[in-house]
Amino acid sequence: MPVYAYTIVIAGVVLWLLPFALTGWNMSAPQSLDKRARWGMLLELVGYTVMLQSRFWEASPGLWRVVASTLLLVSANLLSWSATRVLGRQHLRLDAAIDANHELVRQGPYRLVRHPIYASMLCALWGIGFMAASPLLFVVATAIFLVGTEIRVRAEDRLLEARFGQQFLEYRRSTRAYVPLLR
Repeated sequence: MPVYAYTIVIAGVVLWLLPFALTGWNMSAPQSLDKRARWGMLLELVGYTVMLQSRFWEASPGLWRVVASTLLLVSANLLSWSATRVLGRQHLRLDAAIDANHELVRQGPYRLVRHPIYASMLCALWGIGFMAASPLLFVVATAIFLVGTEIRVRAEDRLLEARFGQQFLEYRRSTRAYVPLLR
């Protein structure tokens, strides 16, 4: 793989991770917690791992793959930076959890999707995949990642519905989960 391809992917991933490092994580005890969401995160990480199982160092991606990868990584960064800015430190957690002072966020990227951080993770996965993965690994990694994301989304949605009731149900009806054109 050419140096510019490595540079695009590494810079895209580092910049994608940066807002999480800068914002920090909420380590306080939550009011409600669903530890089953950890299985989803594990599957998401497996999806990333599968995506990198090809001999990507031997690949020479075509121009369309480089452009697609770059656009996806830029999208991932826009989503991760804007979502963490809107959420702030109080909401970022490893587990699916709700705090006593939790608010239903509907501004910024949350106007487009209920889970923009998962959307950013999918964009990052595909950004890596278009640059480095074979078509088969791309499909398999995406499927594994989406199963994990669905587990996390459903756990978080259950907690949000329990906390916000009808207000969340209306939000869920009007806003897609993490891909704007898909329910």
